[in-house]
Amino acid sequence: MCRKIDEEIFPGTHNILQAAKILTALGHFYQMNRFLQLPLLSPPNLKAPFAPFFQGLLRSHGRHVFEIPKDQVGVSSNNSVPRFRTYCTSKDLLIKKCVPCNTKELRPMTDGAADSLMLQVAGWNLVKEDGIMKLRQSWKVKSFTKGLEFFKIIADLAESEGHHPDLHLVGWNNVTIEIWTHAVVIYAHAGGLTENDFILAAKINKLPLDHLLRRKAAE
Repeated sequence: MCRKIDEEIFPGTHNILQAAKILTALGHFYQMNRFLQLPLLSPPNLKAPFAPFFQGLLRSHGRHVFEIPKDQVGVSSNNSVPRFRTYCTSKDLLIKKCVPCNTKELRPMTDGAADSLMLQVAGWNLVKEDGIMKLRQSWKVKSFTKGLEFFKIIADLAESEGHHPDLHLVGWNNVTIEIWTHAVVIYAHAGGLTENDFILAAKINKLPLDHLLRRKAAE
């Protein structure tokens, strides 16, 4: 009875309540991703199951209610059911393949986007040198020859991915790997981070290297 009276006094109340519930559910999602500084997609272009509802709501009220980052709208693996997705998980990175550095799809990451992926590449550090972001990790190997063997395993992976890191052997047992994409241009500097770098870092983390290591090097 109360609901009926409310709808009679305030037409459209039910639709507004539905919108409020959906917006509440999306609140945490939007909160996590709004700092990524991604291009935004206005509701009329949403590729999501509830898009028609919001489009109708917008038409009835004549203005936009909210926006959703377009890079967060994805399609399920069977290409049939639209859904939302967040940034890559470590599992996502492991199943991806590095794209050629001359492809138009390869774009430099913002600081915020890079920060959001750091949890997926445990052990790596995000560093910035001369304005260029890089991923860096250091190890101590058991011997000089173990260091060369270490690099051979990394090199084989890099060749298979078509993406090559900078390898450093300092002294006789200190190894450091730096990963960044030389081909992209950020501001006036050549090079920076792309998704390729995180894909390679995630795959390096899964390589069988423990038998070559003495202990993790201190940063």
